[in-house]
Amino acid sequence: MAKVKVIFNCLECGTEHNKWSGQCSDCGAWNTLEESVNTTDKPQSPRFKGYSGEQAKVQTLSQINVKDEPRFPSGMQEMDRVLGGGIVPGSVVLIGGDPGVGKSTLLLQSLCQISLERPVLYITGEESPKQVGLRGHRLGLPVDKLRLLAETSVERITAIAGIEKPSVMVVDSIQTTHTEQLQSAPGGVAQVRESAAQLVRFAKQTGTTVFLVGHVTKDGALAGPRVLEHMVDAVLYFEGQSDSRYRVVRAVKNRFGAVNELGVFAMTDGGLKEILNPSAIFLAGYGEPVPGSVVTATWEGSRPLLVEVQALVDDSSLGNPRRIAVGLDQTRLAMLLAVLSRHGGISTHDQDVFLNVVGGVRVMETGADLPVLSAILSSLRDRPLDRELLIFGELGLAGEVRPVPNGMERLREAVKHGFKKAIIPVANAPKKPIEGLTIIPVKSVQQLIDNLF
Repeated sequence: MAKVKVIFNCLECGTEHNKWSGQCSDCGAWNTLEESVNTTDKPQSPRFKGYSGEQAKVQTLSQINVKDEPRFPSGMQEMDRVLGGGIVPGSVVLIGGDPGVGKSTLLLQSLCQISLERPVLYITGEESPKQVGLRGHRLGLPVDKLRLLAETSVERITAIAGIEKPSVMVVDSIQTTHTEQLQSAPGGVAQVRESAAQLVRFAKQTGTTVFLVGHVTKDGALAGPRVLEHMVDAVLYFEGQSDSRYRVVRAVKNRFGAVNELGVFAMTDGGLKEILNPSAIFLAGYGEPVPGSVVTATWEGSRPLLVEVQALVDDSSLGNPRRIAVGLDQTRLAMLLAVLSRHGGISTHDQDVFLNVVGGVRVMETGADLPVLSAILSSLRDRPLDRELLIFGELGLAGEVRPVPNGMERLREAVKHGFKKAIIPVANAPKKPIEGLTIIPVKSVQQLIDNLF
């Protein structure tokens, strides 16, 4: 077997170097040399060794079985929702989140439930087996059939997994794993990429579902090379604020389901509990009407979600008034204020504007335009809106109100939670009246202002 040779490639020009240096001798770029494995002997290198024992063959598209892969449950309905209806055999899922948000707890709970029916394997690289065992017993999980391995070498992990033949395998975390073919420390760009590549290849060739736990940077993005997100089938973000007991799992990439699907959990003494009706949770504190507060219906993945949008408009003592949005796009806020000034005749050039979505939810869709403006107007005029009023819709730069997708489903969710009135775009107005709900269609920002007060 040929010896594996380590080389260094320049990220700017691609020139190969036999050893690392601070500057590329060819293009002159600094700190661009990255460690990689020489691929000249691909058939002989263990890096390209197959796990299935079968050689790949060329097929026509008509010969490929296009029937849906049989999914199986993860043990949590909210997790199944985010994954697109369940776990797909042979898929690779990357889940990231802040330290302590509950990534390991979520996967341990799910894996213990799956172990009751299928063989599973939990690879821990950050914690000792005793620490994982203490967590499992503290949460009261069925740990009798959970197979556990403390290992960081990818070659060792795939070798043992080939013997154990698990249906689902969790690697916690990908930043702690390393391949013996590279000399760099675990967690480096090259180590993360090569380790993930071997695990992805193992999953595809053996049909094992692999969950990879990933660290995040201070900016909230997944640590490691960007190619890591391209290699996997699904990328999930586990989000939550330190002062809140609620956690949100959001899918930003999913080859087998809807993108931006949302799963809501609550962190308790007994672990993560599913929130099957998140709208009721986010509206729990919505009581007496106060200025600057309005409820909107957003669309998250495959279901509507009712959230409360709050605004505070106050006289500014600064030459440049502040525009701060929490849970909303701050750039879009500036655009909406400009539309309000130009087409609504209401200026906030000397006012500080603060926006917040209650419950720590991030609303990134354009359907929040009308409720944002409504909350701003309510706070500016110090007049509360009707407690039983729901608002959604997109606003264009010409002051026109544009429709949003899934309008009927949003209205049904509003009726379910006791709302009596709804201000919506004209194009989203239902053809038949909805019992118990008064529809107020608007087609411009001026009509919105006229119908609010």
